[in-house]
Amino acid sequence: MFSAIGRIFRTPDLRRKIVFTLAIVSLFRLGSFIPAPFVQFDNVQACLVANQSAGTSGLYDMINLFSGGALLQLSIFALGIMPYITASIITQLLRVVIPHFEALHKEGQAGQAKLTQYTRYLTIALAILQSTTLITVARSGQLFGSLANQACQNLVSQEWWAILIMIITMTAGTGLIMWFGELITERGIGNGMSLLIFTSISATFPGGLWVIKESQGWETFFIVIAVGLLVVAAVVFVEQSQRRIPVQYAKRVVGRRTYGGSSTYIPIKVNMAGVIPVIFASAILYLPMLITQFNQPKIGEDPKEWVVWVQNNLVYGDQPMYMLVFFLLTIGFTFFYVQITFNPEEVSDNMKQYGGFIPGIRAGRPTAEYLNYVLTRITSAGSLYLGVIALLPLIALSFFGANQNFPFGGASILIIVGVGLETVKQIDAQLQQRHYEGLLK
Repeated sequence: MFSAIGRIFRTPDLRRKIVFTLAIVSLFRLGSFIPAPFVQFDNVQACLVANQSAGTSGLYDMINLFSGGALLQLSIFALGIMPYITASIITQLLRVVIPHFEALHKEGQAGQAKLTQYTRYLTIALAILQSTTLITVARSGQLFGSLANQACQNLVSQEWWAILIMIITMTAGTGLIMWFGELITERGIGNGMSLLIFTSISATFPGGLWVIKESQGWETFFIVIAVGLLVVAAVVFVEQSQRRIPVQYAKRVVGRRTYGGSSTYIPIKVNMAGVIPVIFASAILYLPMLITQFNQPKIGEDPKEWVVWVQNNLVYGDQPMYMLVFFLLTIGFTFFYVQITFNPEEVSDNMKQYGGFIPGIRAGRPTAEYLNYVLTRITSAGSLYLGVIALLPLIALSFFGANQNFPFGGASILIIVGVGLETVKQIDAQLQQRHYEGLLK
């Protein structure tokens, strides 16, 4: 292993790519600590300390995970990579609704470039919307939930021109992050956007673990570390697991040449949906919290019954109803997303067009039905796996006194493992091109 790492830094091209990637990541993390203009930085820091010690959960507590803690600090990179993630998901889902998007997806590199341009425009639009919402919530004093700290009521300037400058700054920060990601993809190593998300989530690990140590002591801290390592090993095992459906191609004679006659397989992963269902479920469960924030009773009035029920059951992660709904939403969105991204009929038609068939299965409709049958069974196991992983932070919130950003579970562990495996594979491939021996054994 150490000799392989040494070969990485002895290879000039690979060393240059890794150093460039680390430099961009360092700039990204630096921007996460630079406060936006007209933000009361001392008050924000006081609220952050009070929020951690009280263990409360504000409106943006979980979304803060994807910005590496920059969102609750109201920095220039407060929005992080979330607008781009949302824009990418929306663009992907629009392929099902808008035929033009599906046509662009099938055009190859030119169509993909056009879709990427649409994603950039949508990212900026979402950044304007999200920055406006963030500053509005900060002005109302609800950014850190129900904290009674007076400092939390005075986080940003109330002047309209100052608010406009803050919105422009945070939107520009999102555009700069998007450019950073594209630079890493083009000149660095790995997928740029994924690595920036990886960096943001990794930055919250020490803080999340230290909260457990401060509240539960060293014994619980080491137990959590041990359980976390087991969870990581299990996630790596499942993420690498796949069902390989054998496919054979018949021989075809075109002119004087013979094509086909080869054997391959269709890899169907246990977790084909990745982290998307967990993000979808989290976004849906933020709606009840958002509704209750804007339906608080006036002074002297009793709260409405439905608002009280929502606050008691669907707002905080340690509530059984919240856990149940989150688990069921994750399972439902897993099936929904897999059906969108993997179309058995389209795969069957492509196989039939090029003379491919599954041994023992007739081409055409029987092949599509067989693929759908296998996909449903695989997705059933994958959705249960995702549901359990998504519940780990909520279970830790109940038993260990952790916060919503508990590192060993949910979206965080899936992203960390997925991006880590993909990046290591890319480094291994480049090493094998130059030394005929990779990083992995």
